Amino acid sequence: AMWRARLETQDAAGPIGAGDLHVVAERDGRVIGSAGLHPVDRLRRRHAAMMGISVARDAQGQGVGQALMQAVCDYADGWAQILRIELTVFTDNARAIALYQHFGFRIEGTHRGYALRHGVFADVHTMARLHPQPPRLAWPDA
Repeated sequence: AMWRARLETQDAAGPIGAGDLHVVAERDGRVIGSAGLHPVDRLRRRHAAMMGISVARDAQGQGVGQALMQAVCDYADGWAQILRIELTVFTDNARAIALYQHFGFRIEGTHRGYALRHGVFADVHTMARLHPQPPRLAWPDA
């Protein structure tokens, strides 16, 4: 019920926006994972998007995260022409970090005491992936 309510109203980044992508993994009528891509709404950063992903505990390690990541990356590269996808991940989440690295994400930095988790402020890595074949901008001749 928590998953469905979250998906129907908003995600962790705020209200669902018109340019947002939301992908859901479902098994036997039950939502077992979701991923979202949220474009940055600033003129100089319109080439970038923030990504969030979550997989139910009992569905982890079964390829759900990989399928969601593939769908988001395919959309970003092939349809939305997003040049940079950014995310944060808790520094002790080795499985998620390995998944993101498999899709070309690299650790760009660490934020100490970034988020409250289980009553303790925890560190996160900032990770990003650049489009594998970015389109070139065409500038008119002066």
